[in-house]
Amino acid sequence: MHLVVPALPATADALSVSPATIQLTITLYIAGLAIGQLLYGPVSDRFGRRPVLLAGLALFTVAGIAATASTSATTLIVSRILQAVGGCAGLVLGRAIVRDSASADRAAARLALLTLVMSLAPAIAPAIGGYAVTWAGWRSAFALLALIGVVTTLLTALWLPETNAPAASRGRVPLLLSSVRLLRSPAFCGFSLGGACTTTSFYAFMAASPFIFEDVLHQSTERIGLYYLLLMLGLAAGGFTANRLAGRVAISRVLPLANALAMLGAAWFLLAWQTGHFGVVVAIASVALFMMGAGIASPFALTAAVSVNPQAIGAASGLYGFIQMSYGALCTIVVEAFDSASVTAVGLVMLGSALGGQIALSFGLRARR
Repeated sequence: MHLVVPALPATADALSVSPATIQLTITLYIAGLAIGQLLYGPVSDRFGRRPVLLAGLALFTVAGIAATASTSATTLIVSRILQAVGGCAGLVLGRAIVRDSASADRAAARLALLTLVMSLAPAIAPAIGGYAVTWAGWRSAFALLALIGVVTTLLTALWLPETNAPAASRGRVPLLLSSVRLLRSPAFCGFSLGGACTTTSFYAFMAASPFIFEDVLHQSTERIGLYYLLLMLGLAAGGFTANRLAGRVAISRVLPLANALAMLGAAWFLLAWQTGHFGVVVAIASVALFMMGAGIASPFALTAAVSVNPQAIGAASGLYGFIQMSYGALCTIVVEAFDSASVTAVGLVMLGSALGGQIALSFGLRARR
């Protein structure tokens, strides 16, 4: 997702569509990530992680090739939706595999490490995408995604073992019922909603950022790619901090403090714009602080959510991801309802989300106790 963000303005020009239309390649991609996770989690609980993951990665690769060859915005958007449905297998099953392989106490540290590692790709991806678009045109960003799909599918087929054998899943509740039971859990709902508000509301900034950087701050495409690298360092710092805190500090203390960091970053972003002190440094620093808070909160909220029912880890991971990505898509839609470069809309979405996340996480912690 992050690799093609710098390509959006050039893609809109090449296909002769508006910025709002081309932003659908992000918004509907997030929606595809959300919906697909509802399927992969419960199915992998029943049939195993490995075959389901391979099927998803194969779909991601084929759809990536179709996106590269697109000659219209409609074809590109449809290809991106299919690509998201395939790619979300990696999100939901990666988390489930980590939880399969560790106790609840150790899972938070491992998921924090996973967050740290996963933040490296979106940290470097926009920089790569920015230079690729400058040197080889907008299609090169989508071609790189297809190539990544090929490599990831091959490596998964060769190296990844099964961590949840189908035989171990016999006798479990029906696929849909496992998700319904999770939604009836106050603790699961609190951690899922709180995690979603804190960790995916920055998608509002990601969707609007190319236009904010280009139209408001007058930055070049190459520089924008490097700015994303700095932003993702905030997420990486959050993942590293969470890894060090896991097992040492109680979750009831970590989550409120992490969310407070996110609120501080969002308030800084919005206040700087309203007072006329908004610039590249402030934009990057405030959003990086927001993402650091999100990076700390994410593995703790996820671990707490998927540990509610140890017999439905895949379903919990998928449902958590669905709620998370649905909220991220909603945030981008809200921003797109305003001007594509609306700094005020982005700031309000991030700050309001952080406040809502604090309330939901407090509710989850209370229900857990």
